[in-house]
Amino acid sequence: MLAIFLKTIPFFALIGLGYGAGRTRFFSEAATAALTKFVFYFALSAMLFRFSASLSFSEIFDARLAAGYLWGTAAVYGVATAVAFLRRQDVQTAAIEAQTASIGNTGFLGLPMLALMLGDEAVGPIILMLSIDLIVFAALLVILVSAAREGRITPHIFQSVGLGLVKNPMIVSIVAGLTVSALKLPLPGVVTEFVTMLGNAATPCALFAIGASLASKSAERIAVSGWLSFAKLVLHPLFVAGGVFLFFPVEPFQATVAVSTAAMPVAGNVFMLAQHYGIAPQRVSAAILISTAASILTVSAVIGLVAP
Repeated sequence: MLAIFLKTIPFFALIGLGYGAGRTRFFSEAATAALTKFVFYFALSAMLFRFSASLSFSEIFDARLAAGYLWGTAAVYGVATAVAFLRRQDVQTAAIEAQTASIGNTGFLGLPMLALMLGDEAVGPIILMLSIDLIVFAALLVILVSAAREGRITPHIFQSVGLGLVKNPMIVSIVAGLTVSALKLPLPGVVTEFVTMLGNAATPCALFAIGASLASKSAERIAVSGWLSFAKLVLHPLFVAGGVFLFFPVEPFQATVAVSTAAMPVAGNVFMLAQHYGIAPQRVSAAILISTAASILTVSAVIGLVAP
């Protein structure tokens, strides 16, 4: 486990560097937002396109792995929702809290970290789980919040969901890459070099951006945020482990990737959604800060426990 922890140190050191730059105002919030946009729309998209273009659909999609991850994520989503209702929260707040407890930073942190630690064979399963997060659970949040506000489910809600998916650069990049792979389209050498160079910028820039964005987060509503962080870092990988080891057993390596992915801290885009809808952004912000700090230890522990 110590060896695994030492491998994660450079990743969290980059996050710490970004945090220091943001905390000292050497890197302003505007600069952080611009860097995040660069990673999201360009560098990470290039990385996902390159990975997807080198894989077949069968190397990414595995029905049992998808079912196991869906089961585990839906389980923690349900637990977080139930706890929110027990605290007499409304549907919108419960939906945001459930999203916080179940959606990890797979794109910015999980993909680069686990690809390096577990090898390129982990990329296909990670892309599958990232797609599930983006398509299933992001859509579920939009449906729940919109239905709660409008009082009913309307066709307009599904139109908004579809438009959001089409505009998401990560989904577009994955689909584009799989299309290139399926059609066996050869990429010119200059295109491959360009995409590789741009994609290589994703890891350091994404990790630095995570840290810089954490500098503006506040640790308010500690009790609720602490519970949501516990749900994300402990319950989510535990439930996913039940899904991929017991209910929908898969190959040991796939199970390791699934549980390790589930161990990632709360995703930054959950805060953006909370801020966009004006629903409990402070507790989401605090959960991102707490879970990212705690994940320095918990991610290594989880990978060490499940790695074959």
